Amino acid sequence: MATAPVKSFQYALHVPYAHTDQMRVVYYANYLVYFEMARAAMLREVGLPYAELEQKGLSLPVIEAHCVYKAPGRYDDELKVVSRCSIEGPRLRVTYEVSRGATVIVRGYTVHVGLSADGKIRRALPELRRLVE
Repeated sequence: MATAPVKSFQYALHVPYAHTDQMRVVYYANYLVYFEMARAAMLREVGLPYAELEQKGLSLPVIEAHCVYKAPGRYDDELKVVSRCSIEGPRLRVTYEVSRGATVIVRGYTVHVGLSADGKIRRALPELRRLVE
């Protein structure tokens, strides 16, 4: 039985000098920043920017983050971040693949939980299904 294709989103950036270390290699923690930038762009693409989610009383704090570094990114590299989502109850899992041309340099994921304005766990808004359908 064939599985349905998973919806993916793409975000591109050039590595700024400020994101590199003394060796001009992307400082490892900046990949989490790239994940966040790609996630925000993904939400905007489906018509749900973070500000609108917050107006609807939903925040999506990160409760888990993971990165596997395959190769270094360097100053001024053009990087592409491909992200994919899954939703399970109140959790949103976003996987990321960062590449430079055909070379995958980082793979990772973040897990988010839906919280109401008063800090209680809540199921994701139905509109978030746009990320997976």
